[in-house]
Amino acid sequence: MFSPEGPTLRELAVQALSSVERGYDLLAPKFDHTPFRTPHAVLDAVAAALEDAGPFEDGLDLCCGTGAGADVLARLCRTSVTGVDFSAGMLEVARSRARGAHPRTAWVRADARALPFAAAFDLVVSFGAFGHFLPGELPGLFRQVRSVLRPGGRFAFPILAPPRPTTPAYWMLLGFDTAMRVRNAVWRPPFVMYYRAFRLGDVRRELERAGFAVELRPLTEFGRRRDGSPRVRMVLARREA
Repeated sequence: MFSPEGPTLRELAVQALSSVERGYDLLAPKFDHTPFRTPHAVLDAVAAALEDAGPFEDGLDLCCGTGAGADVLARLCRTSVTGVDFSAGMLEVARSRARGAHPRTAWVRADARALPFAAAFDLVVSFGAFGHFLPGELPGLFRQVRSVLRPGGRFAFPILAPPRPTTPAYWMLLGFDTAMRVRNAVWRPPFVMYYRAFRLGDVRRELERAGFAVELRPLTEFGRRRDGSPRVRMVLARREA
């Protein structure tokens, strides 16, 4: 799962016993060599799916990490790209890598639950970050995203279909989430990362309550499940005026 340049087991253990912010500060130099980084195939599929939804002027990569989503925005946005994350370590890596960066790219340290922007963006994207938010935090998070979008602006992110109970992936994710809940019950500070808590039905409902019109687009590159449903969808939420 990890390349030789990735973190050691000891480094992962130290990260897991830290706060979310401190954990990612520690992991940042080796993050791009872990399976936690969003695959290029997903980034490319989302970028392609967004091409007919523009044009876009200004884009925001929410919880940008090392800047993978900023690369997507650089392909789609004509005026500026901004990455926001609360980990100083991840932002430092994002600044240093910045391949494919837009000529006007900014990196801002801030909490996604209290974004320091006005309604300045046409497009907000996010990749792989929502497991760090508890279900009760989604309404506030989505209101924050809406507040930084201009009327008619879009909020886009991929979401995977949950694995079925008959698959090893289901039990692996269940085991991970259970281990995290036990860890957070006995250890402080908490490290919030739950893979199974971000459910499409809940997400759609809270987006609509926050003032978005929601469209689901299948990312056909990843195929379909046996029941015909897409393995991966892109959620495309438009801010209503």
